[in-house]
Amino acid sequence: MAPLALPLTPLRTSRERDTHPAVALRLPAIASSVSTVRTAVRERLLAWGMSAHVRDDALLVVSELVTNVITHTLSDHVECRLSIGAGHLRIEVEEEIRAHTLPAPRTPDPDEHGGRGLLLVGAVSSAWGVRDAPHGPGRIIWAELPAHTEECH
Repeated sequence: MAPLALPLTPLRTSRERDTHPAVALRLPAIASSVSTVRTAVRERLLAWGMSAHVRDDALLVVSELVTNVITHTLSDHVECRLSIGAGHLRIEVEEEIRAHTLPAPRTPDPDEHGGRGLLLVGAVSSAWGVRDAPHGPGRIIWAELPAHTEECH
C-alpha cells in the first residue's frame, strides 16, 4: 500500500514573489515513503526547470536522507523540504525524534550492503550538515546542491 502523503505544497515565505517558493512534503516514516518522496521531488524539480544532473543528485540525496530517518530513528513521520536561494537547491529532511547519535559518514566494509548513504550525500552536495529542529525533539539533516536550470546548459 502506498503511504499517505501531503503533496509538495508551497511554504509561506517572506519572499512571496519568488518564482520557486519553498515546498514541503510530510510522509509516514516507512520504507515505501522513499519512492513517494522521490516522485514528488522529481516532479517539483522538473517544474522548476532544474537540469537533469541536479535532479539526479537531488533524488539521490533525498533517497539517502529519508532512508536514514526511517532506518535510524523512531520517528513516525519524516518531512522533506526544498528551497532555492543564492544559486543553490537546499534539501532538508526532518526527523521527529533524534537518533542517539548524530548522522555521520562512515566507512563500511566492502561487502556491507549499506552504510554509504552519507558518503554519497557528501560526494554530490556542495555542503551538508545536521541541526536540531527549532521545535520538538527532532533533527534536520540538510544538503545543498548547485541549482542549475536546463537553460544554464
